[in-house]
Amino acid sequence: MERDEARRAKNENLFRRINDGIEEVVEHSRTVHSSPVAFVCECSRSDCTTALELTLEEYKGVRHNGHRFLVAPGHADPKVERVVDENQRFVVVEKLGEAGAIAEADAP
Repeated sequence: MERDEARRAKNENLFRRINDGIEEVVEHSRTVHSSPVAFVCECSRSDCTTALELTLEEYKGVRHNGHRFLVAPGHADPKVERVVDENQRFVVVEKLGEAGAIAEADAP
């Protein structure tokens, strides 16, 4: 994997850890779990600050697979991932090849 791709994979994993922290806070709060929560886009764009609204259950569905990431519509990178689910609010991508191995190794 090229150096740039490794850096991008680390950025994506960082955003995923941020979202995991958001999930944990919501899980332990008195917030209604069916209410939308703002998560951050987990794409590889270093300048992305897109917030995505999902319910806690929707986010858990994405995180069920360590190769999958939550991104904004139009933020998927077909060179290293494929779209496995999408709607008007968010897209779920699955990392392929070495990017998938890095994602799986970093998954809790």
